Amino acid sequence: MSRADTADAGVRVRRSWSLGLFAGEFTVTLRRWRTLALLAVLAAVPVLVGIAVKIESDGASGGGRGGGDGGAGPAFMAQVTNNGLFLVFTALAATLPFFLPMAVGVVAGDAIAGEASAGTLRYLLVAPAGRTRLLLAKYATTVAFCLLATLVVAVSALAAGALLFPLGDLTTISGTRITFGEGLARALLMALVVAASLLGVAALGLFVSTLTNSGIAAMATTVGLLTTVQIVDQIPQLHAVQPYLFPHYWLSFADLMREPVYWDDLQKNLGLQALYVAVFGSAAWARFTTKDITT
Repeated sequence: MSRADTADAGVRVRRSWSLGLFAGEFTVTLRRWRTLALLAVLAAVPVLVGIAVKIESDGASGGGRGGGDGGAGPAFMAQVTNNGLFLVFTALAATLPFFLPMAVGVVAGDAIAGEASAGTLRYLLVAPAGRTRLLLAKYATTVAFCLLATLVVAVSALAAGALLFPLGDLTTISGTRITFGEGLARALLMALVVAASLLGVAALGLFVSTLTNSGIAAMATTVGLLTTVQIVDQIPQLHAVQPYLFPHYWLSFADLMREPVYWDDLQKNLGLQALYVAVFGSAAWARFTTKDITT
């Protein structure tokens, strides 16, 4: 066997090992009761929102006190009764500020610190994975959870919307009409953008997870930082720093329902998430590769 063949075989083995490591980490994450409970809560939120809107609309149409002022709620909320597909957009907007980032923060915060507190981190590093590859597998698992959690919200909202409200062509925020198929495609694109919006939180949580050997402390710190940053993002006097905070452009995904699509804030959001991934991902790598592993 030539040196080239040997090198190619080594690359294939390392790639296979990396994929196996990621698959194993993702499977372990999904088997945890905590993860299943988080996904159940995320699936329940759109159903509860849909039921609440249905009750309110029935009360309003029956002459009850159910609020007829549809414009008082979020932009999508007033359209849910006309088209169940809007429940997907409403559910994403309702879960993005708290429920989705909290779930991602819990998974990311537990990634390294949870292994350390359970006493399994040292045994993972005994395998030929290496610290860098293990860290990448942990982050890839968190990214996959971001996508899974967002799709759980979207699919649950679509199912609830189809059961509770009519479906069909829909009107965009700009007032133009698009087909149901195009609306469904935009809903999928919105879900992907929302998942990408959580990558900064995932990187931040992974970095925090490398700072401590307590999984609970890492999860609490990540969620606490998330809450603090969101509070800062709402204080008018701090407007100068708000464009640099990772949640600032989260709700820009709504611009995908404009005709034509308004891309400026979407691009700023994705660029900001990439910056947070680069900064906190590098910090997590620097910390984890030099950390003394005693547990």
